Amino acid sequence: MKLDYIDDFEAWKADFLFYTPVTVRFSETDMFGNMNNVSTFIYFEQARIEFLKAVGLFDLENNQKTALIVADLHCDYLAQAFFDEDLKIYVKAGQVGNSSVDIHYMAEKEDGLVCFTGRGRLVKINIQTGKPIKFTDDEKEKLTSK
Repeated sequence: MKLDYIDDFEAWKADFLFYTPVTVRFSETDMFGNMNNVSTFIYFEQARIEFLKAVGLFDLENNQKTALIVADLHCDYLAQAFFDEDLKIYVKAGQVGNSSVDIHYMAEKEDGLVCFTGRGRLVKINIQTGKPIKFTDDEKEKLTSK
């Protein structure tokens, strides 16, 4: 399999450390029990927020000056997922720039089959101005620690 954001799939896969478990809900499936493709983006959001909490970069209560916003988001569907299947939604930071970070996603079934992958870019902005602001060295370190 060749995806434009993955050079070596097995090496890319092995580099994930953080995941969030999800179970495909009935409301996320069609009449055949197949997971709706919109659900992947909901799972990405859930896992991304848990990842950012785990690295200390998601705090709605104490940080009202900056935010990490989604600039783009992409998903590649590799295999079907069905109602009541347990998935692990993996998240990792790819390239960290001055004010943006490339986030990678991978969904794995219990048997180890990868059913979808994705990537997206988050941009750190000043909430009042809407303009990008630079990550601190500490924030860059946190993003690449898990």
